[in-house]
Amino acid sequence: MNGKVALITGAGRGIGRAVCVRLAKDGYDIVGLSRNERELAETQRLVTDAGSECLIVPTDVTDADQVDRAVSAAVDRFQRVDVAVNNAGVAPLGKVPEMPLEVFERCIAVNVCAVFYLCQDVMPIMASQGGGTIINISSMSSFDPFPGFAAYGGTKAFVNVFTKALAAEGAHDGIRAFAVAPAAVETRALRGAFPDFPAAECLDPADVADMVSALLDRRCRHASGEVITVKKRK
Repeated sequence: MNGKVALITGAGRGIGRAVCVRLAKDGYDIVGLSRNERELAETQRLVTDAGSECLIVPTDVTDADQVDRAVSAAVDRFQRVDVAVNNAGVAPLGKVPEMPLEVFERCIAVNVCAVFYLCQDVMPIMASQGGGTIINISSMSSFDPFPGFAAYGGTKAFVNVFTKALAAEGAHDGIRAFAVAPAAVETRALRGAFPDFPAAECLDPADVADMVSALLDRRCRHASGEVITVKKRK
């Protein structure tokens, strides 16, 4: 083990679970957050099988107090947080005139507010230990939203700009920040919105996890603030 700790939101399945397992294989101990305790337990099993410790904390990331408690639990267990991956997200499909306000507000809460809450909590911890890395999962929709994805694409555009600002704010304290913006990924969320999307055009969640891992490699130590796109090559 490398003695470092990675905290991942949306860790119960999909990209979040893939990131947990990949970083465990890279030697990180893992703190996994999700609302679904059963799914978190399976992630914990996979991380343990990969040879790392795993703390799971059932958390609604749209509740700032719950995020505070989860980060405190991570520090109590491991005394540090070296990597924070804001992966939890929702992708509602609906044109602006037709989208219920509660759906839009949920999109903002998960994709925007939760990202802010976690960054606000972990940045002082990272600064106190000499640095760290924040990776926010964005989307290609942040550049090219199609009809029905205005709300989702807009929240991910926030993530891109916010990430660039984090990199600037954190530079003095050794904190790096990146956004990873994948195209379609084979997840439950994708299939819920687009059941007929061609599987051959989808990334695997592990492809996104590989990019997260690459950004943590020491060869990227002088990079920060970039929005990295990930798209399956034909």
